[in-house]
Amino acid sequence: MRDIFKHMTDKIDKRDRASQFRTRLTQAMEDRQISQSALARSIGVDRSTVSQLLTGSGARLPNAHVVGSCASALGVSADWLLSLSDRPESAAELLASSLSLTKAPRALVDERIFEWHREAAGYKIRYVPAALPDMLKTRAVLEWEYAPHLGRTADQAIGASADRLAWMRSAQSDYEIAMPMYEVRSLAQATGYYEGLPLNVRLEQIEHLIDLCEQLYPRLRLYLFDAKRLYSAPMTIFGPMLCAFYAGGHYMAFRDRNRIEVFSHHFDTLVREADLTARDIPTHLRELRTKIS
Repeated sequence: MRDIFKHMTDKIDKRDRASQFRTRLTQAMEDRQISQSALARSIGVDRSTVSQLLTGSGARLPNAHVVGSCASALGVSADWLLSLSDRPESAAELLASSLSLTKAPRALVDERIFEWHREAAGYKIRYVPAALPDMLKTRAVLEWEYAPHLGRTADQAIGASADRLAWMRSAQSDYEIAMPMYEVRSLAQATGYYEGLPLNVRLEQIEHLIDLCEQLYPRLRLYLFDAKRLYSAPMTIFGPMLCAFYAGGHYMAFRDRNRIEVFSHHFDTLVREADLTARDIPTHLRELRTKIS
């Protein structure tokens, strides 16, 4: 009895899908203002074949080659014609609309990043920085870091970015920042990226981090994970709206909700597996300060 019911269900599903295929094929032809004859020439079949595709009443779907040819000629996706997707755009169009590549100038807060922050105001922003986030740095650290690159304009750049950094700190967005533990340790010990950073600047920076983590909690939550167990490329997730990866000279940004959800789960893993949570950070920073002072 179960097999008979399944057989009846499959027949109904196939009939519905065949009917939906005819409806969507007709819609796509009307949207593109293409005739049956023109479509037949484009896909290399007789006009009678196209007429049968549009007016047939059976449960049989055309073969994959015909479906693919119709989709290509009409600029829609084969999945949409077959009711496997509700998005009529082709894969190339979907990718083009959901993915963008933007230059990432060597600046504290460039225009595009600031624009994305404003767009996501009020949403939770999740951030895996390439180094200590600029919005958490003291002016002395910013000058030490950017002066070799910006030269005489470093002071101007830092001054021009001050308002943007202040806005990001005060915006009605929660910030979750996940970093490798070695990043903060390297800052404290002046190793790796922070080699040559003077002791007094490091102590001031650590004190500044302690103040921010305590004053802005829970709107600002910092997590430290073990890079030997976990890895993440630098990225920022702007609520449900955008996920941007930092790839050196460019940002690679996705607006596709499914991809944003995938990377949000990845960030959740970093937080869940973090060795030090937001509540642990001030104590950890004080211990580092004591060791180097």
